Amino acid sequence: MKIAVVSDSHDHGDLLVRAIEIARDWGAQAVLHCGDVIGANTLRRAMGLGLPMHVIHGNNLGDIPMMSKLAFESGGALVYYGAEATLELGERRLFMIHYPHLARAMALTGDYDAVFCGHSHQAEIEKVAGIGGGHTWLVNPGTVAGFGEPRTLVLGDLAALSFSVRALQ
Repeated sequence: MKIAVVSDSHDHGDLLVRAIEIARDWGAQAVLHCGDVIGANTLRRAMGLGLPMHVIHGNNLGDIPMMSKLAFESGGALVYYGAEATLELGERRLFMIHYPHLARAMALTGDYDAVFCGHSHQAEIEKVAGIGGGHTWLVNPGTVAGFGEPRTLVLGDLAALSFSVRALQ
């Protein structure tokens, strides 16, 4: 299963749509958003692109009741988890949280195949050794919105457990 990982869209719906279009054209089947969506309306156009979206809120909470309502009314197009998410996609155990230091801690447990975060606005992909052996991918897609950093997303193949940073032009 191929996925797109985005974060820190900060109410830039047009840039989020562009990132998801790139992912859809690449063959992604789902989107993980690692937080700082801000307003739920930022997601409306993106939801129309046909890829299910798994979303957490980050430190810029926005309107949580509206996010919950939008998810409830989406018919499965949007799954909103709150501050963190444990999910299974493509037969992989995944964890998503906004903060990189907490994501690293979760990766160290070795309980997940991949852990995703945002917040720093800097894209980074790292293989982290777990405390009980094995490895977990720690993936930060950077920021869709830019804010002094390049606009980026991550494309991931869960079957191969491979991830790559893609610039958003």
